Amino acid sequence: MTKKKFKLLAFDKKKNSKFSCKRKIIITDFLLNIFIGYRSHEKINKQNVKFNIELDHVNLKYLNDKDIKSIFNYEKIIKIIKNLTKSKHYNFLESLADDIFNELFKDKRINKIRLKIEKLDAIKGTVAVGIEITKKRINV
Repeated sequence: MTKKKFKLLAFDKKKNSKFSCKRKIIITDFLLNIFIGYRSHEKINKQNVKFNIELDHVNLKYLNDKDIKSIFNYEKIIKIIKNLTKSKHYNFLESLADDIFNELFKDKRINKIRLKIEKLDAIKGTVAVGIEITKKRINV
């Protein structure tokens, strides 16, 4: 009978890992009351708009429970959306979505974003109308 030799591997948690990790940030039913729309009444009346976002990212830093910089902070995403909707009037949900994608993809850790934006009570007889767009970073 032959003896099996096992090699013991030591990993420094802060430098190496046995696993690759893809993380997803999820923001569900984020509501804002904003000016948005092409029609004249939409330019003077705010509308309730709901945002749902899934964001795939790679976090290259070691997770440190005492350091918020070691994670992708979802409050940053909320702040970006709030700032964009305050800074200009968007005629179309698609235009707003493009600006959200452009701002979020500035962070190189982000690989993929699924964004759903809905106007609530915009059309009589519906709960919501909206769009859903998914964009993925292509490494060139």
